Amino acid sequence: MHDVAKGVSKVSKQSTAGPRRRWRSLALAISLLIGIVVFVFGIKVLQIGKMMSTPMVMPPTTVSSAVVKEEDWAPTLSAIGSVSAVQGAVVSTELGGVVAEIDFQNGGVAKKGDVLVRLDSSAEEAQLRTAEADLELAKANLERERGLAARKVVSQQEFDAAQSTFGQKQGAVDNMHAFITKKEVRAPFDGMLGIRQVNVGQMINSGQQVVQLTALDRVYVDFALPQQNLPKLGTGYEARVHADALPGHEFKGKVTAINSMVDAVTRNIGVQATLENPDHELRPGMFVKVDVILPDKSKTLVIPGSAVSYAPYGNSVFVIEKKKDPKTGKESQSLRQAFVRIGEARGDFVAITEGLKAGDVVVSTGVFKLRNGMPVVINNDLAPKPQLNPKPMDS
Repeated sequence: MHDVAKGVSKVSKQSTAGPRRRWRSLALAISLLIGIVVFVFGIKVLQIGKMMSTPMVMPPTTVSSAVVKEEDWAPTLSAIGSVSAVQGAVVSTELGGVVAEIDFQNGGVAKKGDVLVRLDSSAEEAQLRTAEADLELAKANLERERGLAARKVVSQQEFDAAQSTFGQKQGAVDNMHAFITKKEVRAPFDGMLGIRQVNVGQMINSGQQVVQLTALDRVYVDFALPQQNLPKLGTGYEARVHADALPGHEFKGKVTAINSMVDAVTRNIGVQATLENPDHELRPGMFVKVDVILPDKSKTLVIPGSAVSYAPYGNSVFVIEKKKDPKTGKESQSLRQAFVRIGEARGDFVAITEGLKAGDVVVSTGVFKLRNGMPVVINNDLAPKPQLNPKPMDS
């Protein structure tokens, strides 16, 4: 009995020791897991703290640059004008009649004296033959009377009457020749023809417009400038003309006339320039922009127009400046936004009247994506080359 009791007690002790050992193992595992979590969390907290204490440095942006240059720009007076013909006329008929022939092509070229239109002159030609027959008879009578007068057979009065009759008949023939000639409409000068306004067989009256004839080798450009510019103007000044219809083309001429009166309504003075037009590119009535180049030149700061950031509150550029790190001594480049005043534009360049000085280096393209203080590096390998007189590739 004693042995049985002892065995039961031993079994009872083993059964209670097992759960305790399992609970102890579980608690140890949980403690170990909590320690690992706390350790990882502590490392992350240290990393985040270090990142927050270290300032973020953005990598430098690659930009293209341009140097602010000082150039001699002659001042200009700009205006809007229109082209007119040095010689131009609507060819008209002097007499009425029926159109018998049209001897030109629409848009063709005519030389001075070329017949453009012939009117029917059959009736006049018949009258001319009658007048010529009367002239022959009067001529024969005059010759006969001259011989008789030499022999004193007829009086001087009879000879004078025969001579007068001959003169009248000659005048009648000349008049018919002139009348028939006026039935032909001829070109009064060399030029380019327009579109005809008559047709064969059409009955027209005197003064009927036939076709426009324009000489295009030289043209006028008429424009107006404010009266304040009158003291600056003078004949012989260079005029540069650009037309929206001919992009990339520049035409040069001279100021040849200044009106003697100022317009009382607009207070503008009329000016006329003359241009050579050998290729006939400029046509009368064409809208053009005119720049009159004044003789006095002035020093002007110029930069590419693409370097300017245009904004309603003020135009600005980004100046590239060199900076040295006081700790490391390393040199870098950064941007400084500078507000500027802009003058006139010529080609790809604009004049700067305030805000920059000669020798400054500015960002030449892509200024819309930049900001003040941004670090940059310069690379001009693919930078566009601005030109004073740019010509589009497809011009």
